[in-house]
Amino acid sequence: MEKEMDSIEIDLVDMLLYMLRRWWIFLLAMVGTLMIGFAICFWFITPMYESTTKIIILNRQNSGSLTYSDLQLSGQLAKNYKELIVTRDVLESVITECGLEDDYEELLDRVTVENISDTYIISITVEDPSPAKAQEIATSIRETAAAHIQNVTDVEAVNMAEAANLPTEPSSPSVKRWALLSAALGFLIVLVIEVIVYMTDDTIKSEADIQKHLGLPTLVVIPKVDMETPGSSSGQRKGVPRGNVSGTHRSGGRTPSTSTQRR
Repeated sequence: MEKEMDSIEIDLVDMLLYMLRRWWIFLLAMVGTLMIGFAICFWFITPMYESTTKIIILNRQNSGSLTYSDLQLSGQLAKNYKELIVTRDVLESVITECGLEDDYEELLDRVTVENISDTYIISITVEDPSPAKAQEIATSIRETAAAHIQNVTDVEAVNMAEAANLPTEPSSPSVKRWALLSAALGFLIVLVIEVIVYMTDDTIKSEADIQKHLGLPTLVVIPKVDMETPGSSSGQRKGVPRGNVSGTHRSGGRTPSTSTQRR
């Protein structure tokens, strides 16, 4: 015996119109989540500041002038220098020098070392809740790493290309990013809820729904009538006078009359 599978037919145009009629719900949700995002951003997330310093490492093969091959070799060894900068010896020395409470892994998570594309310059970026402390740590890493690289590789010089800056604005969290993500999250939540409500609502609301869902023509439409007059007592019908009410009925050929007086 074959089982009939229920299918759900989705009218995208009708669903879009349904969503547009409920635009105010989307707006309220986006405004609400936006305010929540701002509150989290300002009161629950610690702002972080970034300080960046840059070094250039030159590896001269002979005592003469610097040649193109020397520069090319320095560029090829840049990856090795990047790893030497964040070694345990360097960062633990910086922790001791700067009096930090971080261990090696915690400080490593706040340090970013990059080789600037198409150059022989390496940038060292440090993130910290204190702008002055971020600058101090970046400077200490640069100086400690320079001495460590010279001892390990016997390069001729590790020169400072740029001193560590004192940041004036936090690098994170980004208020604009939090605002956009919060508003988008509110919109997405309401969208999912409204789609579920639309797809699970199978009630008949108009004569068009009868034709659409049941395939039957509509012969008569009975409007909803308020049977109570505003201000009247319960059970009194609309349009019935409050004075005398008379009625007739047939009983054995005679037509008696009845009347009721207003109390």
